[in-house]
Amino acid sequence: MQKLIINQGFLQKLSPQQIQFIKLLQVPTAELDARIKEELEINPALEEGQEEVPKNEYELEEMDGNDYEESTHDDLDLDTYLQHEDMGGYKMYGDGSYNNDEDREFPVATRMTLHDSLFQQFGFLHLTEQERFLGLHLLGSIENDGYLRRALKSIASDLVFTQGIYTTECELERILKMVQALEPAGIGARGLQECLLLQLRRRDQSDVTVQLALQTIEHYFEEFSKKHYEKIQRRLGISSQEAYDVLTLITKLNPKPGSVEGDDDRSHYLTPDFILSNHNGNLEVTLNARNAPELRINRTFADMLDTYHKSDKTNKSVRETATFVKQKLDSAKWFIDAIRQRQATLMRTMSAILNYQYDFFLDGDETRLRPMILKDIATIIDMDVSTVSRVASSKCVQTEFGLYPLKYFFSEGIATDSGEDASSREVKNILRELIESEPKRKPFSDDKLEKLLNAKGYNIARRTVAKYREQLNIPVARLRKQI
Repeated sequence: MQKLIINQGFLQKLSPQQIQFIKLLQVPTAELDARIKEELEINPALEEGQEEVPKNEYELEEMDGNDYEESTHDDLDLDTYLQHEDMGGYKMYGDGSYNNDEDREFPVATRMTLHDSLFQQFGFLHLTEQERFLGLHLLGSIENDGYLRRALKSIASDLVFTQGIYTTECELERILKMVQALEPAGIGARGLQECLLLQLRRRDQSDVTVQLALQTIEHYFEEFSKKHYEKIQRRLGISSQEAYDVLTLITKLNPKPGSVEGDDDRSHYLTPDFILSNHNGNLEVTLNARNAPELRINRTFADMLDTYHKSDKTNKSVRETATFVKQKLDSAKWFIDAIRQRQATLMRTMSAILNYQYDFFLDGDETRLRPMILKDIATIIDMDVSTVSRVASSKCVQTEFGLYPLKYFFSEGIATDSGEDASSREVKNILRELIESEPKRKPFSDDKLEKLLNAKGYNIARRTVAKYREQLNIPVARLRKQI
């Protein structure tokens, strides 16, 4: 026999306005302009406006994303949209002290990409039509770091099935040699070993160090990659100084030849979300809003609703049109409100970070960074930790000593002998210094590093040392060993 059971519970749901605010909060300044243009395209009730708005009319109310008030769905009151000037022409908060930077022209950097350079060089070779076609196909298969990772057999098969071009691995190998003769040295390599060999073969072959380096990479590459330098020295029958010269030469080669020319797909300009200025020791933070246009409700579109209210409300077509217009006006108002709240939340969060890390922002000294977690800032601004996390996830601040992501200022605390907490970033810097100054022939183990840090007053465990070392991309002691 089936039983009916009734359970009472609470279920929290986000309104469409809250979801919109959360999404906008995560968008960095560099992408905000594209997001606004997208909204302008899909909502005819929203438009860009040029009216000047007094500052006191668009000061933002401090509200938390979790306390965002839902707009009512009652019949539209046109006064909601039209009676306040700040809705008629909304200018985004926090333009910062740019001195009309919006009117300045910023130069756009242009440069030749890796593939542009390769295609240009390849064009000067005297080749047959078949060779040129195969060469261009190989160039197109080279990845951004300069490597050709597709097997020649696979490339030959693709050419047959997609282009109807018949070739052999042997012919492709011959054309690849032409490609590998281009600049930069090492381009078109199919692995690190071949990349290093290509670069060494362009060096002076009468140089004994170059000859030994070629032998090392060609015959003892596995030992080299595992840093078994003593074994290489014994097998080559050379002195410690000669081994040092060989390893120095090899380590100066470029393991990613594609990075010589760079690639526009990988290069981009960072747009700061905040601008921090120092006026004789008084720090001031402003919000960068250059990429966001002024927004307002389309008055003509709003007048359409007033016209429909005076029309025959029994007409189905009129009712549907009025409903559509009202929905678009509601959406436009919600979007403007979400943008305004986004600005307020960003400013509250960044201001709290500034006050918390004030000593650091005065001169950029990393040792003055205080341990700080998301909860610390969330408590100060009375917001949820998730809100602070969204602000910090993809935002950065421009200071007089560099551009910093907000995540940079968050770090856990490490207890010290003095009873105070030190920032984990401070500990990492000391750890890096210890490793940089260690004996190259006998690097410090994690146990040794733990003892050295403890001797400096930092109460840290070996597993934490290993974690910080990995976060700094520093290999274990055995792989740091040098001759």
